[in-house]
Amino acid sequence: MADKIVISAEVRTEFGKGAARQARRADKVPAVVYGHGDEPRHVLLPGHETMLAVRNPNALITLDIEGDKQTVIPKDIQRDPIKRFVEHLDLLAVRKGEKIVVEVPVEVTGEPAQGMEYFLDQPTVAVEADALNLPESVTVDITGREENVLPEHLTLPEGTTLALTDLESPVVTITEPQEQDVESDAETTEEEAAAEGDGDGDSAE
Repeated sequence: MADKIVISAEVRTEFGKGAARQARRADKVPAVVYGHGDEPRHVLLPGHETMLAVRNPNALITLDIEGDKQTVIPKDIQRDPIKRFVEHLDLLAVRKGEKIVVEVPVEVTGEPAQGMEYFLDQPTVAVEADALNLPESVTVDITGREENVLPEHLTLPEGTTLALTDLESPVVTITEPQEQDVESDAETTEEEAAAEGDGDGDSAE
């Protein structure tokens, strides 16, 4: 479960690109809170605290909006393409006992069978879990495995279920290393070099 973070927020009353730029110059991040059929709430968040909080994309955050507490998680994080600071946030309001779908990282432990290697095909998977008890990751132990890891082989925390539509695609591919034919590559290089030499000779004529 992710650590709970408390951030003080203020109601946003000015809108438009100019107001957004002015807010960012003051180290504040424009954000909108939505969910449960309520009207969206536009707020400003402290830049540095927000940047630290959303390093975990599924961070559980309690906003203190001028005395009104609201629990949220990030749903969309817009960043500056160069400097990577947070430009805008969409925040989903959540409640205790409510189930939501989030993407979580896949953590691989162990090593496959001797002589095999593995590739992580799906770095994240979609899971459904209690909004106030979201897992930080799901794990799979590949110790001694010779076959691919499918979603059904993932170890899920209690109360968490997969929310995938494709259950047949491997999460981790386990295969034998592909040996590179060094001698064949060398012969190919020599043939290409010879062909280039012949081509140069023809052009000289």
